[in-house]
Amino acid sequence: MTYHFQNPDQETIFNYLKDSKTIAVVGLSNRQESPAYRVSEIMQKAGYKIIPVNPKQAGKIILGELTYASLKDIPETIDIVNVFRRSDFLPEVAKEFITTDARIFWAQLGLENEEAEQILRDNHRNDIVMNRCIKIEYFNM
Repeated sequence: MTYHFQNPDQETIFNYLKDSKTIAVVGLSNRQESPAYRVSEIMQKAGYKIIPVNPKQAGKIILGELTYASLKDIPETIDIVNVFRRSDFLPEVAKEFITTDARIFWAQLGLENEEAEQILRDNHRNDIVMNRCIKIEYFNM
């Protein structure tokens, strides 16, 4: 049987966006043509603080913000962790996510992973969105 993640209802997803100010973007690079860059730039223009997370770009400035090597290096509270990495990397990101005080784990459109969901739920982290584009959800609010 194929795994299919069950997202929260639409109102909950909209409330996640309404109640959030800071989005850490895992996999954001300075490649302006990448979906991660384009989506992050739009969310930044919409008023969210974007925090780039990319070990290869750590210390560099992307979208006017300092890039961190990992989520645990970020010195401020994170509302949403928006993941732009292949589905097979999601468990690794989930393991890091649970070591932080970040609130919402969000895997972008096309990304979902059963092991990642299990890691999050086993650690009582139940604010999870997968296989949804944060930009599309924002504009549908």
